[in-house]
Amino acid sequence: MNKKDITTKDDVFLLVSSFYKKVRIDKELGAFFETVEDWDEHIEKLTTFWQSNLFLKTRYYGNPIEAHIRADNSNDNAISEYHFGLWLNLWMATIDSLFAGQIAQNAKHRARKMSTFLNINIFKARNI
Repeated sequence: MNKKDITTKDDVFLLVSSFYKKVRIDKELGAFFETVEDWDEHIEKLTTFWQSNLFLKTRYYGNPIEAHIRADNSNDNAISEYHFGLWLNLWMATIDSLFAGQIAQNAKHRARKMSTFLNINIFKARNI
């Protein structure tokens, strides 16, 4: 099967929605997302975030660092590099199952950098 690259907002939406379907049922990651009340809104926000990161044309106005720090706080500071590793592996597998190409590879690269950056900032925010 020939896979296409990520080229449109619809492609980003497919990636993000497919990925979070897997995350929500994952036995280790799913619990961190139980507080999401409106999944349609959450998926749309994350689609805009990734569209902004991949195409550099859309503006994203959220604050991922604050959102992840809040999630960590509400989960008794349980988010660790292990969880980011699980998240990253699931992200990579989702991309590989749907897409191939330069932008798909860039989505993997950006996720690697992002997971490290978020993990460091979560750790720095803890009152240890």
